[in-house]
Amino acid sequence: MPDPWQALDSQIIACGRCPRLRQHCAEIAAVRRKSFAGETYWGRPVPNFGVAPAGLLIVGLAPAAHGGNRTGRVFTGDRSGDWLFRALHKAGFANQPQATHIDDGLRLIDCAITAACHCAPPANKPTPQEIANCRPFLDETFALVRPRVVLALGQIGWAAVTKYYRERGQLTVNPKFAHGAQHRLPDGVWMLASFHPSQQNTFTGKLTEPMFDSIFIAARHLLDQRAQPDA
Repeated sequence: MPDPWQALDSQIIACGRCPRLRQHCAEIAAVRRKSFAGETYWGRPVPNFGVAPAGLLIVGLAPAAHGGNRTGRVFTGDRSGDWLFRALHKAGFANQPQATHIDDGLRLIDCAITAACHCAPPANKPTPQEIANCRPFLDETFALVRPRVVLALGQIGWAAVTKYYRERGQLTVNPKFAHGAQHRLPDGVWMLASFHPSQQNTFTGKLTEPMFDSIFIAARHLLDQRAQPDA
């Protein structure tokens, strides 16, 4: 019997539900950025990364056109990933701070990373229908990871997380997105929010390294304070 986590990744990679996104990813892979002209792009839906079950689940927006869409691993090979994996390593969720390519030896520790949309969208803006098309993958990811802390990166990630818990009766309010927001669900799971580590936020100073690090310190503290979930 195939491993459920690997089986889910295979389903994600083979998905063709969003023709606009599939065409965009393929076009980016064919044209390529000049600095990566000698590389072979992944050019397909990008699977989850990490381990399941895990204490921490990170929900991002979508792969970057010349990041995950190039390397085949989410947040790998782009500036956002530089920030994310550096912070994860500092907090003990990754074995190294760099993520350059899929065979670079990076491993996540008690952590998994997914996205609201598994294909790189034009202008980083998937449509509501495209996010809905990816929704079954996110639901299955939650079921397999069984996180005790969920971190949403950006407003789209936060909307995806709150929708998941609202549909399961865990949310009766609509907690607002804000950097550093925390919300404890009735079953004891914690929802955390952070600005997305995009260049739009990091280059402008809207998100600083200490601000970002504080989110992962909080996640580590919450996990350390909680007992292990039932098997």
